[in-house]
Amino acid sequence: MLTIGIGTILKPKAAVLLVLLGLCGSALGQEVSMALLQPVSIEPNPMVKPVEPVTLPEAPSHRFWDRENSILFATNAAFSTTDFIATRNNLRNGGQELNPVTRVFAGSTAGLAVNFAGEAVGVVGLSYLFHKTGHHKLERAVSILNIGSSAMAVTFDVRH
Repeated sequence: MLTIGIGTILKPKAAVLLVLLGLCGSALGQEVSMALLQPVSIEPNPMVKPVEPVTLPEAPSHRFWDRENSILFATNAAFSTTDFIATRNNLRNGGQELNPVTRVFAGSTAGLAVNFAGEAVGVVGLSYLFHKTGHHKLERAVSILNIGSSAMAVTFDVRH
């Protein structure tokens, strides 16, 4: 039976530890005393300038019903109307609505019209919210995204 004692395991590790501690002692002996250093006159760095408050320029603002928004909203209304007509014709010919939100309103023409009118009004409302909070790029992006999605839906309805 092979028996290994704790002494045989710890002896090499203890020897390595003592060697390392002995080497570290000589490194600590080469430390320079802070009292021997001559103080250098402390002068401010010429690159450092005092901080002065800077006022940011106002973001370019515009009226909500400016020319660009009016064109975007008119285009959005035209594409929503075209999407309504194409979707209604598709449903009358036995097709089905793929949008799960619009599918709820697809049972009647009036429900479908309310859905698309609400979509157009919602785009204007969300754009106005972004306009009031100063997010003018998002204000226009809402209309552009909705125009794109309506154009894709019309293209799909016409092809199928």
